Amino acid sequence: MKINCSKNALSEALGNVSRAVATKTTLPALEGILIKAHGSSVSLTAYDLELGISTEVEAAVAEEGDIVLSAKLLLDMVRRMPTERVQIVSDEKGYTLISGGVTEFNIIGIPAEDYPELPEVSGGEQVSLDALTLKSMINQTIFSVAVTDTRPVQTGSLFELDENTINIVSVDGFRLAMRRERLQNGKVMRFIVPAKTLSEVSKLIGEDEVKVNIYVGRKHIIFDVDGYKVISRLLEGDFLDYKNAIPEGGTSRVRVSVRSFGGCVERASLLITDRLKSPIRCVFEQDVVKISCITTIGKAYDEVACKNDGAKVEIGFNNKFLLDALRACDTDEVFLEMSGPLSPMKILPPEGDSFLFLVLPVRIKSENA
Repeated sequence: MKINCSKNALSEALGNVSRAVATKTTLPALEGILIKAHGSSVSLTAYDLELGISTEVEAAVAEEGDIVLSAKLLLDMVRRMPTERVQIVSDEKGYTLISGGVTEFNIIGIPAEDYPELPEVSGGEQVSLDALTLKSMINQTIFSVAVTDTRPVQTGSLFELDENTINIVSVDGFRLAMRRERLQNGKVMRFIVPAKTLSEVSKLIGEDEVKVNIYVGRKHIIFDVDGYKVISRLLEGDFLDYKNAIPEGGTSRVRVSVRSFGGCVERASLLITDRLKSPIRCVFEQDVVKISCITTIGKAYDEVACKNDGAKVEIGFNNKFLLDALRACDTDEVFLEMSGPLSPMKILPPEGDSFLFLVLPVRIKSENA
């Protein structure tokens, strides 16, 4: 194999693809990137047996061929090349020369035959979404994905499509996040994508108005994202019946500024550490939210204006869970719906139904106790 290509293009592609390289594996090939030179381009593939990312880079291919090279070494070498072009030459024994001007590196690669094949997705369904819409939907729900594997199915997000809408839902047992978009899809689908996959898809989406094509198979899914293909296994299992988990209505409906409310919660959270945990106490009155926190360090108090159309509610929350939900809001104001101190709080947009966040309360002691 003998190729010559742009340093910047190769470096960017290697940086994106290498995020799917296995970090702990008994297969040395999985710690590398599969390079295949053909025609007028070079393809780059990384795969950790659960997530794979591949792309192509334009190149001058003098000799076609393939090789697996250490992902970390290759990326570091290419990034530090002093020239605008990089040349990679490998022979039948795997000896590989990576050069730019007078700078040269010699490393030993692994035969491409030792690299596992990526799964194929055939005979499945296809759907297209605006890339920026998908990125928004992922970023507004991924914070609610479970980080432990007690229930593996909750370490991913549920995609639920019908003829007119697409919902993405994440739950972790303490909170729920749902994003909804109108979509003239004509298909009915339901599948669960690992959070790691969605995180990588979001990172690959830039600022351009492009489409993301999604191919859904029985056990795997492919996201075709702006020149990159992200292939992932799907999660299997029974996802939470989230529709029944969302309470109907509420005895209190509070309209409040997201920025002001979030700022108060952040300030009250300054007294909370990993060692000193304490709930944020929120008292929703008719025209003000009183926010306080008490730890062994001291006390914090703040308040923010609101409009409460219902009863007074005194309720406690985990500060991180509440802040995560508020930061995911893409509106200036939100409605907060509650039915008492022990019922989940819904966070809703002032108009429409584009998102819904559910935060479970924390039991709080009486201030006089």
